[in-house]
Amino acid sequence: MIRSMTGYGMAQQSCDGVSWSLELRSLNNRYLKAAIRLPEPFQFLEAEVDKLLRTRVNRGSLTYLLRVRDESPDAAVPMNRAALQSYLAQVQQVTPPPGVQVVVDLATLAALPGVCQAPALDDSTKDAAWETIAGLTNRALDELVAMRRREGESLRSDLLGQCRAIREHLQVIAERAPVVVDEYRIKLQERVNNLLRSVELTLQEDSLVREVALFADRCDVNEEIARLSCHLEQFIQACDSPEPAGRKLDFLAQEILRETNTIGSKSNDAEITRHVVDIKSLVDRLKEQVQNVE
Repeated sequence: MIRSMTGYGMAQQSCDGVSWSLELRSLNNRYLKAAIRLPEPFQFLEAEVDKLLRTRVNRGSLTYLLRVRDESPDAAVPMNRAALQSYLAQVQQVTPPPGVQVVVDLATLAALPGVCQAPALDDSTKDAAWETIAGLTNRALDELVAMRRREGESLRSDLLGQCRAIREHLQVIAERAPVVVDEYRIKLQERVNNLLRSVELTLQEDSLVREVALFADRCDVNEEIARLSCHLEQFIQACDSPEPAGRKLDFLAQEILRETNTIGSKSNDAEITRHVVDIKSLVDRLKEQVQNVE
């Protein structure tokens, strides 16, 4: 069953004063592209998160945003007093212009590089962080994949409806194509007879047969109809395939359009041309919707 590339998932968790919140969004993209935003202490896990995402998602532009809020006493970051004293000493050495009063803001100094630094995480803390993040990621992915699957069902229904409509038009073309040759033969014979009647000449049947045969060969669309029917069948099968089918559907839609254009260029009949135009309109709809399929 096909899936959409648009989806949303989220997961939250609170434990020991630490709140975790994860948002996962996906949009259309020809390939899989993940933009992963982790808090600084956990950025070392970006590669692992990317690998986990790729086990569940095949195409789409993913935005991964993890927020962590630590309200426990352990959230306080040790201050590097030596670095702070060094900054203060450098500020005191600055001579301000006359009339300018210097105000030292400790909060600003504390934000300077090296003053407040989170301690390095040990192996057990890293393992615990990955276990939490992996659990949140899988829960958010469950929601995202479920939403993509629901939208995929709507896409499948729409795509199959377009295919049925294309088949109806193709059936009319297949029934009309042989009639076009017969009508051409009758019109050609009448036209030639009218021209020759005034000079009392007759047209040899062999000449008429050759001309009609040439016309039939030029406007023969049986091969194109057969290939287009085959592409439609493959398209329908791909819609029900358990594997990601977006790229295959895109290719088949292009092939369906190519065969339709060939039928239109070879046709010499107004009714067939009208159905070709209708098919091309339906194929445009197919191509547009296929861009949403994973």
